[in-house]
Amino acid sequence: MNKRHLKTIITVVVLLWTMLPLQAQSTLNDTIQHDTTTHQSGTKRRKLPRWLHKIDSFLVAKYSRVTYDTAYIRRPKSRLTLKLRGNISGSAFHVKGRQGGYEGRANISTDVKTTMSVGVTYCGISVGLALNPGKLFGHYNDYELNINAYGNRFGIDAAYQSSTTLSGTVTINGLDHFMGKDMIDMKVFSLNAYYAFSGRRFSYPAAFTQSYIQKRSAGSWLVGLSYLGGSIKAGEKKPEDMPDYRIYVGHLGIGGGYGYNFVLGRHWLIHISALPTLVISNHNNITEDGERRRMTTKFPDVILAERSAIVYNFNEKYFASATLVMTNSLMRGQDIAINYFKWRARFSFGMRL
Repeated sequence: MNKRHLKTIITVVVLLWTMLPLQAQSTLNDTIQHDTTTHQSGTKRRKLPRWLHKIDSFLVAKYSRVTYDTAYIRRPKSRLTLKLRGNISGSAFHVKGRQGGYEGRANISTDVKTTMSVGVTYCGISVGLALNPGKLFGHYNDYELNINAYGNRFGIDAAYQSSTTLSGTVTINGLDHFMGKDMIDMKVFSLNAYYAFSGRRFSYPAAFTQSYIQKRSAGSWLVGLSYLGGSIKAGEKKPEDMPDYRIYVGHLGIGGGYGYNFVLGRHWLIHISALPTLVISNHNNITEDGERRRMTTKFPDVILAERSAIVYNFNEKYFASATLVMTNSLMRGQDIAINYFKWRARFSFGMRL
């Protein structure tokens, strides 16, 4: 195997691992307080339209079901919540490989993404609008669509990403080769779900969406299911000596972990959790200059999802939160090792009306 091929192998393997799941931004929760079918306008009460009343009645009925231990969890008293959020995220990769007398390594990262968003939640339904300053000024051209549904017992994240901002350095026998933006096109769909065994007392939404309030400290064992599928191919600005390639990946994994909510006094909530995932079904292939081959790895492939959060309730009406979600992974193949790290921080200020 020559130097050109080793460089290609390291490059495409790094690209493969850029398709690990991303965490979401917009949220659909099962939260919030009792609603009425009329509202006050001065001294005159005006009825809601019939169709809106039906929707409202359904949401109220869903809200009114108490399926949790009220000694540990409660809902906010307000029916409407407004939230301002700032989000920062990024990822990095480190690869080392040796084959045929050649030794190489690669360090690849995505652009740090910063967004501002506002969200409105009414009777458990949340909608949001996000603004990316970098995109407005032409510095960030990636596209993402994220949908989340969080509950005390079940939760699911779904995300679609189209990215061209991957860049970094590939080093072969001490010689560096830079990979710039627009050299790689990536399209990925990911889905992640969790189940909390102690959902009656432990609330994931209390820590990450503030749609519940954790009254007393509690923890829960977790089980998770994940799917990841998509493709990566060489972009229009790839180096002339790099072959045309396309990578397809399909992963299905299961795992188990633990989470805990610490309640400190009347105002503070601290959350920490870890959910390792073991890939049980792995379907990967690489097409290089029209030649397709299967990419294999050594068992086990491991992905570790780590989450932490701090919530401060000023009072019943105002709250602030900071959350951090990280993903660490390890893949081992023949004469190759890959370490992956992804993170997302979110800072929020909310007001319940």
